[in-house]
Amino acid sequence: MTGVNAGARLDRLPVSAFHRRVFALVAIGMFFDGFDIYIVGTVLGTTLKSGFSTMGQNAAFVSMTFVGMMLGSFVTGFLGDRFGRRFTYQANLALFGLASLAAAFAPNMSVLIALRFLMGVGLGAENVVGYSTLTEFAPAATRGRWLGFMAVVVVTGLPVAVLVSTVMIPAFGWRSMFVLGGIGALVVWYIRKALPESPRWLESVGRNAEAEALLVRIEAEASRHGTLAPVAASTASAPSRALSTLFMPPLASRMVLGCITLIVINTLIYGFITWLPSFFVKQGLSIAASFNFTLIMSLGAPVGSAIGALTADRWGRKPTLIGASAVAIVFGAIYPFVTDPVVLPLVGFALTVPMYVLVALLFGIYIPELFPTEVRLRASGICNTFGRGATIVTPFLVVKLFTDYGVVGVLALMIGLLFVLIVAVMVLGIEPRRRSLEDLGGGDAAEDGSVRAPAIAR
Repeated sequence: MTGVNAGARLDRLPVSAFHRRVFALVAIGMFFDGFDIYIVGTVLGTTLKSGFSTMGQNAAFVSMTFVGMMLGSFVTGFLGDRFGRRFTYQANLALFGLASLAAAFAPNMSVLIALRFLMGVGLGAENVVGYSTLTEFAPAATRGRWLGFMAVVVVTGLPVAVLVSTVMIPAFGWRSMFVLGGIGALVVWYIRKALPESPRWLESVGRNAEAEALLVRIEAEASRHGTLAPVAASTASAPSRALSTLFMPPLASRMVLGCITLIVINTLIYGFITWLPSFFVKQGLSIAASFNFTLIMSLGAPVGSAIGALTADRWGRKPTLIGASAVAIVFGAIYPFVTDPVVLPLVGFALTVPMYVLVALLFGIYIPELFPTEVRLRASGICNTFGRGATIVTPFLVVKLFTDYGVVGVLALMIGLLFVLIVAVMVLGIEPRRRSLEDLGGGDAAEDGSVRAPAIAR
């Protein structure tokens, strides 16, 4: 490959203040993304209890969130590959922040649902571009750990949202949650002007002079931590930027895998986790008791994501995905039959942990790794579009299953989807652990799912 060899030069760098700075700039925006997604459960539990909304309107609220996220994911993929990661990042964050502030003043549930659609566009975009951007900066040998801990930051929004809700909603009402999310997003929008563009993307679109200048600055900063290793010569050919490459080998099977896995994980999180407060309220618990139960279970989110971050580079992506799915199936089968008020949130915590191992692996690590820089955001965006799109109908399905069968019906759906995920990963999955993005981008998949490309030295 001709050019500045951005991938090899980034992969050989020692971890430095530059990496931590990029991580922080991406993470702070991703945190508010997670925070806003997870306030859905507490806000809707409150609006339902107060009579501001009905179960049907709550389902429409969640559904329109995913319509917006589906559109945001799709459009961002094309904008990000065309205009760059940094531009797309800032545009979606501004949209989300302004819509969130407006939602705080919604006069009725119909207006709130409409504004939630706009917020969803920004949320869907953030998820796609955030993980992909960090993927292109993180060294190959520790990429899984960096991306996994980014997922920890995102899902920390779950317990934080629940905890803040227990303080803010009783004192100031549910509208205060949208004020916090909106102001936070706009502050981050200003701070994140310092985020650099991806050298890999700059090189992929032929802006080699800019890529070279940025890499020289990055290398100068990293060299303060010791002598830099020699740059490995790249033997990978430059993949095509044409959209059609996503539907031809070897990327076609990865597209199918990405769509299946994101459909499953979106349904798990937004068909169960975000509905917990509403489930508890409908089962007769008070708002306070509902929030307390949800808070205990939500602590499994950062724990699970941290486990995913620490095991992805050690155990590999495929074994971790399959193992976490199996554990979730076990606790998912137990959960509906637990009635003891002490044991219930503990079993729920044990169920939440493996679900969020999957969140860290799929959203944060695995999907962006499957595709080359030239089409990474478009591919990730399309996979996320299917994932978000499928969950548009999930709220209505969840309401139907819960009404007819209770939590048993909801968990039966989740367990079935987990079996689908296991089969898809076993049959279609590749193992990107400790491999450069350039080698993975066009590498041929072996029969066992590994990629025939040289491994990165430990």
